[in-house]
Amino acid sequence: MDTDGTYDARGTHAAVPPPARPPAVPPRPAHAPGAGTAGGGTVAWLRTPRPAAEPGVWRFGHRPRPKEEPEAVPARRLFAGALIALLSGWLLWSLLWNGYLGHYWLWPLLVLTPDEWRSEPDTWATASYVYYALVGGGLLVFFARLGHVPEIWRRYAKKKDVPPPPPPPDADPADWPELREAGLTEAAGRLAEATRSGALGDVDYARIRRAWQGVRTHPERLAAFTDAVRAQGPAACAHPSGVRDLPVRTAVHDLATAQVRIGTAADHPRNPYARRTTGVALEPDVLGTSLLAVGPAGSGKTVRLVRPVTESLCLQALANRAAVVAVTAHGTALAPDEAFDLVVRVGRPDSTHDLDLYGGADDPDEAARMLAEALVGDLVPDSRRAATALAQLIGPYRAAHGHYPAVPELRELLGGAPQALSALRSAVAGDPAQLRELDARARQAERGDDVGMLLAERIAFLDRPAFARFFRPDGGGRRFSMRAIEHPLRVRVDLPERGHAEASRIVTRLLLAQFTEAAPARTDRSLFACLVLDDATYTVTADSVRAVQRLRSANAGVVLALRTLEDVPEALRGPLLGAVGCRMAFAGLAPWDGGRFAETWGTEWVQMRDVTNRQIISDEPLTKAMHFMRRLVTGKAATAEAVTVREVERQRWSASDLAHAVPPGHAVLSLTGVRGEHTPPLLVDLRT
Repeated sequence: MDTDGTYDARGTHAAVPPPARPPAVPPRPAHAPGAGTAGGGTVAWLRTPRPAAEPGVWRFGHRPRPKEEPEAVPARRLFAGALIALLSGWLLWSLLWNGYLGHYWLWPLLVLTPDEWRSEPDTWATASYVYYALVGGGLLVFFARLGHVPEIWRRYAKKKDVPPPPPPPDADPADWPELREAGLTEAAGRLAEATRSGALGDVDYARIRRAWQGVRTHPERLAAFTDAVRAQGPAACAHPSGVRDLPVRTAVHDLATAQVRIGTAADHPRNPYARRTTGVALEPDVLGTSLLAVGPAGSGKTVRLVRPVTESLCLQALANRAAVVAVTAHGTALAPDEAFDLVVRVGRPDSTHDLDLYGGADDPDEAARMLAEALVGDLVPDSRRAATALAQLIGPYRAAHGHYPAVPELRELLGGAPQALSALRSAVAGDPAQLRELDARARQAERGDDVGMLLAERIAFLDRPAFARFFRPDGGGRRFSMRAIEHPLRVRVDLPERGHAEASRIVTRLLLAQFTEAAPARTDRSLFACLVLDDATYTVTADSVRAVQRLRSANAGVVLALRTLEDVPEALRGPLLGAVGCRMAFAGLAPWDGGRFAETWGTEWVQMRDVTNRQIISDEPLTKAMHFMRRLVTGKAATAEAVTVREVERQRWSASDLAHAVPPGHAVLSLTGVRGEHTPPLLVDLRT
């Protein structure tokens, strides 16, 4: 495979420049595990257990919780019972010690001790006090358990986390046992030394593990892998850029499981008990089903979701595991420029790269299909007629000139400029097939409902002076083509939303169409590919919804962020929610948007308990005294309860709950894995 860290990245059209009671949450790291330490960081990170768990569970140091909540005694009753039990034990011991209950309790001491001990005062005193300690200790343990003192200790005493025991030498990941088992003792020793010294970080570990997996798949690469490790140590099999980490990290990552932590499942009755207070994380196994996030401006979509996901994918790209293309508005604090291999600034003169308008397609029909989706996909329910019209023009143009038309030339051809069409017809005069295409286009242009004029009007948004240096198909400048996701690239595309909002939406739809075409066409699908759209407003079309569903089998996915579902055509809102496997509703969601999510998440059967309390009134003095003591201990009057339990069906999250019951800084998230595992919608605290 070409993504194991031992390849040459040339020929990709993309030039890579040179180098409520939540648990304790680890602080956000300023560097990778092991960086700046004496090796203890990386070794401890590798040795931390990562038990198997449901999708979305932060597995690093995860401790599974019971599925059902244990029956908990109220705190007031718990402490009152413990106090009464200990007082009762003290009273019983006092009565025994002072002889008010007789001396029968001393009978075991008299029977089990020899007679000669009683003639020796020191020996008899020692034996007596040992017996007293045993009896007193037994009474203490008995009454402590009777008063639930161990439960108080477990619930309120401060517990210290005991570090897990070190693994056996033959299973210590810091010693690289897989390489030793394969006979690569020297390479394993080199990497183990780098791990303990701190020279090998988490990205290095993930990258070399990725290369080793490639060696196991292709044994002929064993010699190259061994030589690289022997010569370069922790820098072996490096990313083509030579970079081994990001300049800054804002989220908590675990590259051993490819997870990024985005929050904590809230301790809320709506969440399953087993998931409460556990970490929530995203990884390629769930992003491969695509994710849709909806929330108003300021709800945290960019800061608490898009940026951590983009950062995680950039780290995985440095480990030769992923390719990421992030699309955002210019000036958005998504990630610094140094975190990417290339940054395409559409419409800005300081951009070092251009966008390939035709996505690197060699087939004119394929290029026309993607371009038609970008130009009119949001206006017409079916863009096939537009794709046909484009193919009838760009096909002959490519046959005549060896490349596709630039934006000005394409606008003239779509607008029916006589001089442009006449020149093109003359250029392909010797090719009957291309002449038939032009004749068919001419006949369609005579119809009143011809789509050519609509395409010309839409392409005019890209035919502006600000974009004069962009979308050039003749090879001028350095171009980024979506075909480059064959390799572990980190790409950010900045859109010129100010003053060119419609052009930005066309470019976003173009990138989405090109991605959904390029990802399934890859020859090596072991590399996870992801397209992140920070603002997918007016981007979703009927064709893109169908294309997103096909990405799951191609080890690829998209992340779509929307302010409201109103930015999606009404007929596509339901299909879009059904096409993605992961759905996220942020705080402040509109009720009509919440209704769509509530309908998608469906209903569940829950037990409803109806309790009726009736106060007990008694005229007998003894009963009154007992009721008084009970009220003093429990804080409640003596009552008789009638409990009715019934099964009812209710929505997991109703539209009203999503609109009004989600606190700020929270979101409701449901996940689906690529193998079909799924989790119910969880209320997630994104601040922890």
